[in-house]
Amino acid sequence: MKLFIFAQFFKFILTSGLLLAVGLCVWLVLAYKPPAAWTEAEKAVINTLFLASLPPLPVDRSNAASTDIRAVEMGHALFFDSRLSVNQQISCATCHRPELRFTDGLDKARALGKSRRNTPSIVGLAYSPWLYWDGRRDSLWAQALSPLEDPQEQGNNRMAIARLVTEDVEYSQQYQAIFGELPDFSDRSRFPENAGPELKSEWYAAWVEMEKDDQVLVNQTFANVGKAIAAYERILLPAPSRFDAYVQSLVSKESENSRDIFSNDEIKGLRLFIGEARCIECHNGPLLTNFEFHNTGIISYPGDLPDRGRVDGVREVRRDPFNCQGLYSDQEPEQCLELIHAREGVELIGALKTPSLRNLKETAPYMHKGQIRTLAETLNHYNTAPFAMIGHNEAEEILGMLSFELNQLEAFLGTLQSPIDVDARWLEPPQ
Repeated sequence: MKLFIFAQFFKFILTSGLLLAVGLCVWLVLAYKPPAAWTEAEKAVINTLFLASLPPLPVDRSNAASTDIRAVEMGHALFFDSRLSVNQQISCATCHRPELRFTDGLDKARALGKSRRNTPSIVGLAYSPWLYWDGRRDSLWAQALSPLEDPQEQGNNRMAIARLVTEDVEYSQQYQAIFGELPDFSDRSRFPENAGPELKSEWYAAWVEMEKDDQVLVNQTFANVGKAIAAYERILLPAPSRFDAYVQSLVSKESENSRDIFSNDEIKGLRLFIGEARCIECHNGPLLTNFEFHNTGIISYPGDLPDRGRVDGVREVRRDPFNCQGLYSDQEPEQCLELIHAREGVELIGALKTPSLRNLKETAPYMHKGQIRTLAETLNHYNTAPFAMIGHNEAEEILGMLSFELNQLEAFLGTLQSPIDVDARWLEPPQ
C-alpha cells in the first residue's frame, strides 16, 4: 500500500513538472515571438490616435480673448505671478510646474494647504469641454479663477486681484488693450481693500455690503483675469512623441523604418492597447482621452470618504456664475451645448474624468488623489477590476492579462513621452 501511494505521488510530481514545463514554454513563446504584421483595420484604429489627426485648436466662444496674443502675453505673466495669492508666495506655476508637464508630482496639490485632489496636467486641456477631475468648471478661464480664491490654494479674494491688475502699470496697460476701458477701484467706500463671496467672514461681509453693480464690475474684471490666463494655457500642447513617429512610418508604409522606432514589446503593447486590454474604450483620440467621466473602482485616499465625482461636479458647474451661460461669458447662452446637454444621474456617482495618457510617465502619481504610485500598479488595478467603493465600476470585466502582457502595455505607454510644443520662453516666467 505504501509503495502504491509513493508511486502515485511520484507520478504526480512528474506530471506537475511536465505541465509546469509546458506552461513555461508556452509563456516564453507568447512573450518572445515576433509581433504579427498590422492589418489594415488595426492601422485605421491606430491612425485615430495619431497626434497629426488632432483637429485645429478650438476657439473658446465664451472667451473673446482666447486667441488674442496680447491676452496670451498677459496670461503668461499672471500664471507665474505669486502676487495673485494672499501671501504673495504662490502662483499657478507652483502646482502646475512646466518641468513636470504642468503637474506637481504630489498625491494632492499643496499650496496654502492641501487640496482635495491630484493636480492634473493642463497640456492639451483647451480641447476638453470640462475641467477638474469632476468637471465642475466648463472652460479654462472659469477653472483658472477657482484656485485664486480657494483657501487651500492661493486663498485670495476677487477684489484684491481686480485691484492688482488695474493698478499695476504693465497689467493695466495690457488689460485696457485687450478688454477695453480700465475700471477704477480707487474709491475705498465703494470698493473695499478685500472683498469676495464665500470666503473669510470679513471679506464676505465687505462683499455683501457692496452695490450689486459694483459687484458685477469686480466680477467682470476678475473673469477677465481668468480669460487672460486661459489664453496662455490654450497654447500648451504636446509635441509629437515616438509613438507618433511610429504611426507616421506606418501611414507612409515604411514598415522597415517602423521596426527601428518601436521594439517588439512596444508593438505588442500597442496591439493590446487597441485590442484585448480595451484601453481605447476610454483613452481614444489623438490626446488618448474621451474627456468623459467613468467610475473605475479606484480605492479611496487614506482617511477620505469615497469621492462622489461627476455627480456633484455637474451640479456645481451649473451653479457656477462664471459658466458658459453666465453673465461673464462671451457666448450666447443657447449656444452652450455642452452645458445644456451635460449628462446627469446616479450612474455618475464616483465617476471621474479620463485623463490624457500623453506624457504619462512624467505625471505620477496617478488617479484623482494620487492613490497609485506607478504605472505597473495602475495597469494591475485595471487588470483585476475591483468592486467600486461607491457607485458601480464600469471596468467590471477582469482582463486577466499575464505579467509579460502588462509589461508590454507599460512599454507602449512609455512611447508617449514628448516635449511641450511651444517656444521655451513660454515655460519660464516672463523677463
